[in-house]
Formats: sequence, structure tokens, C-alpha cells
Amino acid sequence: MTSTSTVAVIGLGAMGLPMATRLAQRFDVRGFDIAEQRVELAAEQGVAPASSAAEAVAGAQVVLVAVRTGEQLRDLLFGASGLADHLADGAAVVLTSTVGTDGIAEIADRLASSGAHLVDAPLSGGPVRAGAGDLLIVVGAEPAALETARPVLEQLSSTLSIVGDRPGDGQALKTVNQLLCGVHIAAAAEALALADALGLDRERTLEALTAGAAGSFMLGNRGPRALQAYDEGGAEVLSRLDIFVKDMGIVGAAARAHHLAAPVAAAAEQLFLLGEAQGLGELDDSAVIRVVAPTRRGDAA
Repeated sequence: MTSTSTVAVIGLGAMGLPMATRLAQRFDVRGFDIAEQRVELAAEQGVAPASSAAEAVAGAQVVLVAVRTGEQLRDLLFGASGLADHLADGAAVVLTSTVGTDGIAEIADRLASSGAHLVDAPLSGGPVRAGAGDLLIVVGAEPAALETARPVLEQLSSTLSIVGDRPGDGQALKTVNQLLCGVHIAAAAEALALADALGLDRERTLEALTAGAAGSFMLGNRGPRALQAYDEGGAEVLSRLDIFVKDMGIVGAAARAHHLAAPVAAAAEQLFLLGEAQGLGELDDSAVIRVVAPTRRGDAA
């Protein structure tokens, strides 16, 4: 028997865990992750632990999936785990990850053949906003599937934007979103590195820039962390640099597939790739400033 009050969360990583704990404030939530430590952390915050993905989804009408790539999604649903075979009839599988549009329609069709539905709902906002229910979520889904998942999506979001009625529409808009985010992070890094090279006070420069026409969300959000990137230990990791390697790769592939020139996005992608090659992949994405300027003005070379 299914229940709209029961939600399963598969993947309790940087985003999955705060989403699960946020949902546990309103729903009965079962969580699973291949890392046992993450399951234990979730249990401490009111999420019922499951020993397998199949156990987590049993009877759940909404299944939230937080994986990293499309390959992981296909493997979870149709590979060794075979999660699709354990879903409740009519269950809505909510894809929260940014994986690109490739193969999404096929995955939706395969789920439909087993009586379940795909709700394409990539999100933006980071772990802190996930835990506060302050995410931007863009959704592509058939109306009936959306209505099944809507209470869960509303619990997680401050902005819920329905961009289309096809799975894949959400991924398409999130691809556009990530183009802007990646470019803005890279531009903020270049600007702050230039300010430092010119001998300007970094904090005062950032304050002035964010107050004027040059300000952007990413400058205001990543700027302070970029200034911490040179400190011992760097800035707190709220969004890993290698996530933007993945996302800007999705952006580039989409642009090429549609024969669209995207030189600014391509340049930003190269900065993130260089950062990953230099061992910065697990650091906060604001550490891309260290690609532009390996040291601060006045620091030893």
C-alpha cells in the first residue's frame, strides 16, 4: 500500500542529507546511501535508516534521487540495484540532480512501462538552503506526476518553477542556469584577483562591487569564500569545484549539440578543468580564484 506521507531519499550526500532532514519535518522519510556513515547521520536527524535502496522505496509514493550523473541514475534504476522493479505503482521518482538532457526521455519511458513516473526537478541553492527549504527547483513533468510530487517539492523550495510538462525540460533550464552560474563564478574570481593585483583592499572592493551594477548573486555569495581560498584549509566547502567541471561539461555538450557558439562558457569550463587538474576539485568552487592567481599579492611565490 502506498502513502503520500512516506518519502524515500536515495543518496544522502551534500544535498541529499539536508533535503532528507528538511522533509522529515513534515513526512515519514526513509533514507539510503551506499556510505553507512551518511545513513547514520540521517538517522540522527529523524530520517529512518534503510539497509538498501529497495527497502527505502517500499510503499513510498515519492522517491527523491540525489545522484551525480546520468549513468548513476540509470544504474540505480535499471542496473544491479534494479530499483525500478521495487517502486510502488504510480510512484513519482524525483530527479534532483543536474545530469543533462541526454537519455532523460528514455528513462522516463522505461519508468512509465513499470508503472512509475519521472519528475525532472534539478535544484539550485546549496546544502544550507536545502536544509532551510529555500531552494530554487525547476520542474519538467507530466501534470499528474507533478501533483504527486508537489508537496515534497514545496517543502524543499522557496521558488518552484514549472518549466514544461516533459521530463528533460527541467534539465534543459538547469543547463542554462549552470552556464550563467559557472561564468559568474569565474568572472568573480578574475575580478577579485585583478583587484588584489592592483593593490586594492579585497574586502572593501568586494563590498563596493556587490553594492553596484557589477553585483551578482554569485559575486556576493562566492566572493567572501574566494577571499578565504588562500587561507589554510581554504573556504568551507558548500559547492565543490569538480561539480562545475561536470556541469560546465553538460553546458558545452548541449551547446555543441545545437551548433551554438558559447565561447564565454567554454573559457569558464577551462578554468574549472585547470582547477581540478591542480588538485582543487574537492575544494569549494570559489577556489577557482587560485587558478587565476595562484598566490595573493604580497604572499610568497
